[in-house]
Amino acid sequence: MSDVKNETVIANQSEQKEAEKIAEISKKGYQLLKEDRIEDAIAAFKSILQIEDNNNYALVGLGDCERKQNHFKNAVNFYSKCLSVHPGNNYALFGLADCYKALNKYHKAIEIWEQYLIHDDRNITVLTRVADAYRKIRDFKKSKEMYLKVLDMEDKNAYALIGIGHLYYDFKEYKDALYYWTKMLEINADAVDIRVLTSIGNCHRKLKTFDKGIKYFERALEMDPENFYVLFGLADCYRGMNQQYRSVEYWNRILKNDPDNKVILTRAGDAYRNTGDYKTAEEYYNRAMEIDFDIYAALGLALICKGEGNFDEAIERLNNLIKNDPKNYRLYIDLADCYLKINDKNKAVEVLKTFQKTGTKSTAISEMLGKIIEGKPLN
Repeated sequence: MSDVKNETVIANQSEQKEAEKIAEISKKGYQLLKEDRIEDAIAAFKSILQIEDNNNYALVGLGDCERKQNHFKNAVNFYSKCLSVHPGNNYALFGLADCYKALNKYHKAIEIWEQYLIHDDRNITVLTRVADAYRKIRDFKKSKEMYLKVLDMEDKNAYALIGIGHLYYDFKEYKDALYYWTKMLEINADAVDIRVLTSIGNCHRKLKTFDKGIKYFERALEMDPENFYVLFGLADCYRGMNQQYRSVEYWNRILKNDPDNKVILTRAGDAYRNTGDYKTAEEYYNRAMEIDFDIYAALGLALICKGEGNFDEAIERLNNLIKNDPKNYRLYIDLADCYLKINDKNKAVEVLKTFQKTGTKSTAISEMLGKIIEGKPLN
């Protein structure tokens, strides 16, 4: 009996030493991972598996190593193996869900995170991630529910405030997005994030309250004078306010860093054209067209012809554009206007009716056609 007891004691001591050794190696492995010594961390976690097959610390650790290297599929294998042996392991669930999110498999990520929430339904980090995932799959109701749950627990949570702002913005509810992003700004007045400023500015752009948007973009510009989104926002606000001479300043600042940006070249061309500087506008449109065909640059060149009174050439250019883009209502409006300029009302009506035959609806086309037929002024 004494021998059996001694053997049990020895076995327990051995198990205890083994557990202590595993804990020590695991701690070392995570420290190495924290220091970005990933290969050393992998070696440490693998050495644990030589002591104990399917050890949860080792499997999660190896998953974390792979995830940190963006090897998400490999990480999924380690986390899944851990969960097959240790169901409900929170660290494996968290890692696995994050991998699915990185792989754009949002439905799977949600499924895993919801398993996690069974064990810990007040984990703000997980709740916010779930809300983000629902936003990605455009489930407005569930995403909003999760964000609001976080904000009920922590009303100044930055991730939830930014996330719910993006949710409303994605669904074109700009006033609601503005409410949450402005709240975020009030909370972090001394350490404002430039992305919050640009987001608020973009809301004002969408709401066409351009003068209010400028204020936020200018604050952002002080933080990063070369930021593309800030410069674009300012240029677009001034364009919306019809201050083309101001917008062109910011289009050109973007082009200084990105001279072959076709979209910006066209926008700058539009700004110069609207100020009556046709020569410079033509240069910008042609630069855009040299990069690749751009319908808006081509339209701009046609409108220069129209602005200079070369209606026949403008009509020819617009007709060619319509052949390539027969459902673009803007082309028909400009073409009809050219015919009106040469006093060919019947041809203008014919052009607008041709558009209607495409089956595409346009209020602008219908209104213009009605005014021409009734003999009312267009402006």
